[in-house]
Amino acid sequence: MPELVWEGKYGADGKKVAPIRVALPFQTVETVNESAQERQQALDLFASDGNSDWRNRLIWGDKKYVLPALAAEFAGAVDLIYIDPPFATGADFSLPMRIEGVGFTKQPSVIEQKAYRDTWGVSPEERKRGVDPFDRYLKWFYEAAFFLRELLSERGSLYVHIGPNLNHLVRACLDEIFGYEAFRAEIVWKRTSAHSDSGQGARHFGRVADYILLYTMSDNFVWHPPHTEHDEKYVATHYPFTEEGTARRYGLWDITGPGGAAKGNPSYEIFGITKYWRYSQTNMAKKIAEGRIRQPSPGAVPREVRYLDQSAGAPLGTVWTDINPVNSQALEDSGYPTQKPISLLERIIETSSDAGDLVLDCFAGSGTTPLVAEMMGRRWIASDLGRFAVHTTRKRLLSTEVRPFTVQNLGKYERQLWQAAEFGESAGARTAAYRRFVLDLYRATPLSAGTWLHGLKQGRMVHIGTVDAPVTAADIKQVVIEFRKTIGTGKDAPKKQSVDVLGWDFAFELNELARQDAELAGIELRLVRIPREVLEKRAVEQGDIRFFELAALSVGVKKSGRKVTLTLDDFIIPLDDVPADIQKAVTHWSQWIDYWAVDWNNKSDTFHNEWQAYRTRKVKDLELSVEHQYDGPGEYNVVVKVIDILGNDTTKTVAVKVAGRAS
Repeated sequence: MPELVWEGKYGADGKKVAPIRVALPFQTVETVNESAQERQQALDLFASDGNSDWRNRLIWGDKKYVLPALAAEFAGAVDLIYIDPPFATGADFSLPMRIEGVGFTKQPSVIEQKAYRDTWGVSPEERKRGVDPFDRYLKWFYEAAFFLRELLSERGSLYVHIGPNLNHLVRACLDEIFGYEAFRAEIVWKRTSAHSDSGQGARHFGRVADYILLYTMSDNFVWHPPHTEHDEKYVATHYPFTEEGTARRYGLWDITGPGGAAKGNPSYEIFGITKYWRYSQTNMAKKIAEGRIRQPSPGAVPREVRYLDQSAGAPLGTVWTDINPVNSQALEDSGYPTQKPISLLERIIETSSDAGDLVLDCFAGSGTTPLVAEMMGRRWIASDLGRFAVHTTRKRLLSTEVRPFTVQNLGKYERQLWQAAEFGESAGARTAAYRRFVLDLYRATPLSAGTWLHGLKQGRMVHIGTVDAPVTAADIKQVVIEFRKTIGTGKDAPKKQSVDVLGWDFAFELNELARQDAELAGIELRLVRIPREVLEKRAVEQGDIRFFELAALSVGVKKSGRKVTLTLDDFIIPLDDVPADIQKAVTHWSQWIDYWAVDWNNKSDTFHNEWQAYRTRKVKDLELSVEHQYDGPGEYNVVVKVIDILGNDTTKTVAVKVAGRAS
């Protein structure tokens, strides 16, 4: 069989280079829509090494790590996979955003750009060396398809949604991985009737269709034959009669046995007519008793009555012209640029899965696949590299009666793998090299003596958090203690009473109290997130790393008996990503907030989303207060999570002491 060969497919030894396979464990960072009882039951089962009930999963992470991790747990267990990988080379994946009628464009983060716009991109220097962007795309796609095959069950199907520019290459790649005999169909989805690219002066036909390639793991795949409505001409010719009294349309269909005795059709007499018939004499007698067999006129050959309203419709072919794309006026529109219509996924999921089956989409985008899987009673796993895609998916799922699901990432395990690969196995040397690396990206000067203070930038001291733990209040205390000892002690002494604390994650309890502790010591504290782009070598080489200070959230608490009222009082975000004209359009701080949720009794574990409020196309105003009635007295840690319009999250913990009777 002919084979596609791309740069890097074969090693120096002439053998195929296998995709990276590191089965990192997932970290659950949020559980959504789980009751207090369900939460306690899950904790009890975990403590007793039991298996908790299934939870659908929404995963934020790169498929090159997510898929191997899933394969370690779900090999041969996924019944249906639909993917819509990027295929419009050079496409703009920026996101349109609105603030109460004022629009602006959110550019994708660097990591999203590398994955979804420049996956196959090559630099000018690489072009000079003859690097082919399609080589890069095929390598990227091959690695994903390799693990997708491992995940599919024996009865499973894979649908790959792709454009005309890459269809032929992707199909050849899938033929190699699955075997050409596993190919079942090439579906043409006519997504638009006209296109601006076919206007005057264009030198090609209008590109009005996408392609969906269907492959299966075996001949024993799930298949519920899809049908579509009959067209008017077919109805007029095949169902020409209308029944008196009911107005039901019906037709009279031939019931003679094709092939006669040679094909084994039975011969007997009905209504005075002897012929070879389609049905056995017993089945024919039953149909006659039901009034389903009629003789159009005396002496005529009897025929079967078939009603239009009992017809499943016309068997669906491989050209789909009856599903429209999502436009900006559609109720289901989420504002996500590559959103696919619900009806498209309904057809695919209905055709190739059963209730309770497991459905996977590792390019979730706006979340149409998990949304439809949820509505149709399937289990699902969805993942995406983009933080905003995960947030959009979460909001769409909450718009329906969604079962509890978890939000996960690979967190510290992915960073640990990166640190060991980049800086060696020796713990001491690895940690020192890692700190120097981050300080260099932050444009800070390394310090040689500090335990908690690692650098100096424009007179400010700098602390670098570890890759495998969040920055905690205890860390801040140590930073403050060391800062006070460092004042006025040599050339590395700080010139300002200020510290920048850089971290990958920050503990829930690290709120204004940490800043207040620092202020009591006369120190201005800035909390700065280390961006995930640091892990991407190409992003580092191209100078695409940007650090952002954490947003500040203020929450008010009122108590009346066992009733507690939370109110968002203020929210301040760094404005680096927001155009100046949009900043001017914001008249109230709450306009920055897209979504917020509350965990009323956090037990220093995963954030449990027990209540949430968010903006939609219909609901543009955001509730800023919420009440909660506790069952009994006690001390509770309440965690509030806010997601701003750029997709970034901020958390705050408040301690609530409830004593007394219910109000």
